[in-house]
Amino acid sequence: MAERIRPAHMAKPSGPWAAGVKVEAGRTLYVAGCIALDEQGQVVGVGDIRAQTHQVMKNFQEVVEAAGMTMRDVVKITNYLVDVSDYEAMAEVRATYLSEPYPASTMVEVTGLLYPELLVEIEGIAVAS
Repeated sequence: MAERIRPAHMAKPSGPWAAGVKVEAGRTLYVAGCIALDEQGQVVGVGDIRAQTHQVMKNFQEVVEAAGMTMRDVVKITNYLVDVSDYEAMAEVRATYLSEPYPASTMVEVTGLLYPELLVEIEGIAVAS
């Protein structure tokens, strides 16, 4: 049985999907791609990869915590960047939300995201310890 996760402090998804899905008797959480939207659904940090990454990771953490887990439970992250030259700045900010042992990570450069102002999107998997 899968449980849909939707944190109260995140903008409502603009389509028919959940912010996260918790499965395997509540042990595994799949976090949908988080983007730099605030609670009102407005893009945060236009043109600023650091500000956008902070908002993305704040949203990611909201989903993880709404599922009753912590960021230490995150085992895999996939990062989507519009410009690969932003990787170091994104990774530096992202690291402030994670701790050792760090999750496995994949970086993918994309030609665009849901809104043209977005620079980064991050999805992941958490497994309750």
